[in-house]
Amino acid sequence: QIDQPDPATSPQPAQGDVAVELSETKDRLLRVLAEQENVRSQARRGVDEAVVRGEARLAADLLASLDSLERAIASTPADKRSDPVVATLLAGVEATRRALLDALARHGIKRFDPAGEEFDPHRHEASFEIPDGSVPAGTVIEVVQPGYLHNDRLLRPALVGVSRQP
Repeated sequence: QIDQPDPATSPQPAQGDVAVELSETKDRLLRVLAEQENVRSQARRGVDEAVVRGEARLAADLLASLDSLERAIASTPADKRSDPVVATLLAGVEATRRALLDALARHGIKRFDPAGEEFDPHRHEASFEIPDGSVPAGTVIEVVQPGYLHNDRLLRPALVGVSRQP
């Protein structure tokens, strides 16, 4: 508690002193209001960042399932695709893959396939090199696993094979 002077025994301030005190109080009030707004802004940014990180973690976990669906589709032999049972099963797996990709896209997750691009260590992970004189050294010539971005931030690098001079 702040000790307040007794108005009956304390001398009354001069008119100029009241104006100065009012000005100082107004300045302190404006500073407190600005500080409060800064705290609110930081809290909002913190919540937004937590949501983005949560979405990114969930999406990263789902990418393994998406990879498994794509491997299942790719591993179906061409001669078996005409079998009605296999065709129905494959259609269901492909529909699940599309639905998962659509759901990820709605949340800002984008797939990228860097085939033919120059190797970028910030977006690609080189798994192996292939001697190839037909393209410049350091060109991505095989994509083992596509990469993903979440709101233009790298979620998972693309796993690639890169050319080198023979």
